[in-house]
Amino acid sequence: MSPPRTSPMASSPQNPSGNGQQQQGFVGRVGHLNESAQQLLEEARSTFEDLGSAIDLRGRVQRHPYAMVAAALGVGYVLGGGLFSRLTFRVLGVGVRVAAIPLVKHQLLDLAEAAVAGFTGDDDVPSPS
Repeated sequence: MSPPRTSPMASSPQNPSGNGQQQQGFVGRVGHLNESAQQLLEEARSTFEDLGSAIDLRGRVQRHPYAMVAAALGVGYVLGGGLFSRLTFRVLGVGVRVAAIPLVKHQLLDLAEAAVAGFTGDDDVPSPS
């Protein structure tokens, strides 16, 4: 038969309550965690203040309020998961078509001018190349 095991929390002459050493260690760790959290909080505040002064968000909002509202809506749309939705692909498709209209129009006008110049025999009109 083995001797009875004593709990590590059992009282001893040096530790009458049985948990004084462990309690001090726990309190010390909690205090250290509290100090670390406070330091992290101060560093985060400092970083956000530096970022805020670099961006000058208040000044931008005062100078361009509608642009900032549009930017906020866009960021919210993207963060809300709208980036890969059907609506986004449709809007981008329409945007590409609208952006391509001036380019196609310019190319068609150059082609028409060249055709008219070739038909009338004018050599003054430069060829589209």
